[in-house]
Amino acid sequence: MPNRSLSEWLTILEARHPSEIDLGLERVSEVWGRLNVRRETPQSEIRPTVVTVAGTNGKGSCIAAMQAILLAHDYSVGVFTSPHFLKYNERICIAGVSVSDESIVDAFVAIESVRGDVSLTYFEFNTLAALVIFGEHELDIVLLEVGLGGRLDAINIIDSDVAVVTSIDLDHQDWLGNTRGEIAAEKLGISRAKKPLIIGEQNPPEGFDQLVLKTGATALMIGRDFSITNNTTGSHFTSLVQGSGVQSSFPDIEVRGLLPQNKILAIQALISAGVQLEAEKVTESLNNVSLMGRQQSLVFKGVNVLLDVAHNPAAASVLERNIPIIKGKTYAVASVLADKDWAGMISQVGGRLDEVLVAKISDNARASSAQSMLDMVYNAGLKGYRCDSIESAFLKVIAEASADDQVVVFGSFHTVSSVLNIISKEA
Repeated sequence: MPNRSLSEWLTILEARHPSEIDLGLERVSEVWGRLNVRRETPQSEIRPTVVTVAGTNGKGSCIAAMQAILLAHDYSVGVFTSPHFLKYNERICIAGVSVSDESIVDAFVAIESVRGDVSLTYFEFNTLAALVIFGEHELDIVLLEVGLGGRLDAINIIDSDVAVVTSIDLDHQDWLGNTRGEIAAEKLGISRAKKPLIIGEQNPPEGFDQLVLKTGATALMIGRDFSITNNTTGSHFTSLVQGSGVQSSFPDIEVRGLLPQNKILAIQALISAGVQLEAEKVTESLNNVSLMGRQQSLVFKGVNVLLDVAHNPAAASVLERNIPIIKGKTYAVASVLADKDWAGMISQVGGRLDEVLVAKISDNARASSAQSMLDMVYNAGLKGYRCDSIESAFLKVIAEASADDQVVVFGSFHTVSSVLNIISKEA
């Protein structure tokens, strides 16, 4: 087999499988089984505690919060997330650090050597590579982010010790179903019977209790088994969980900053995994945690910029509440994939925007056209412009904006990634 660089491998994987999204566990399970047969020490014999996270929104911030807490307590932790912003390596981390090109290439070679005629998607290769790499380290805990849905996502070949469902809303309906109930059933598919299932959705769809009961999991619901309360100093966490092997009491702690609910889900998930936590370390780690591209604030060429991967109406609603109130203008640079509810997103966030610049995502075949996005901006009664690229839209607005203005970048990982690449080159 010829020696290939990581970039060469990624080019091959992007073009190999006929579909970008091909949900199902049969193919990836088959290859994972072959990989384990070849291992001198099967993965099942060295298995760390596994926490799997699904949800329409909030997966990445929940995992980032768990990782920060675990590192503060000196646990050895592996993290798998997707997609990435600047480098593919961001998807697989050990001890908070992205793994090397060499590690990923070696994992790809191992997968290729056993897959035979089984065709794998880009994401399935990515998932297996992460699991191979984690198996080569002595890890206490592995945190796995579901790519799409849950029940049929490649991540679900691994039986989690704790499952987390952060939120349930309409998104990816072509694959997950047209109702919140159907989508909930897919996301709950990551749970396992008699294992903790942490639920952050506070407005569950009709029939949700029956869906949870059907999983056989031990459900812990926000507001019932653990709580979040808000006051002038921030958000507070209180766990009401009792039981053998679980930390049954935990001090009321203050969680400051953005996305407090996802941080609180992180605390409860780790408590349910049997992790012994110190309140002071939890507080310090959570109040210092940040996550690239999720309500990320920075200054570029003297202009305040807010980056958020909000890509559905529910996420846009959260973004709207967190856009700073300023005396200047608020510009938006946005782009979405064609299967997204762009009109719904604009209806949620449009009231906070003065001008919207749109451009087609250049690196995904499912990208929405710039003209169709602009039409919906006009239909919402907003001032908008169509640009040749996300990069040119961002540079145009930065050149026009004053120090009193701000720029909000949102719509997809692809949109935020394009802008982050510009900013990183100027750093």
